[in-house]
Amino acid sequence: MASFRAFWNGPMGPKTTHFWGPVANWGFVAAGLADTKKPPEMISGNMTGAMCIYSALFMRFAWMVQPRNYLLFACHLSNESVQLYQFSRWARAEGPLSAKKEEASSQ
Repeated sequence: MASFRAFWNGPMGPKTTHFWGPVANWGFVAAGLADTKKPPEMISGNMTGAMCIYSALFMRFAWMVQPRNYLLFACHLSNESVQLYQFSRWARAEGPLSAKKEEASSQ
């Protein structure tokens, strides 16, 4: 009971934004995972790139803030992984690594 009370009233507990911010951000990860089932033509390269930059910046923030927010760091690390996978799917289908652009340039 004492460990639960320490978590509940602690600086990273559910009474703080250090807890609820990362919990809300797991929605980005869930949405990215759901989008892996969609065709790559539906992926926005600009938005996926922006999400990669966003997650990288906030991973650094989560590491530098005191007390260190491991939950936020894990959330953005997961999102960075999902978004980089999505970006690679977009790059192979529509972006600079696509076969469509190589065929068009050879004609």
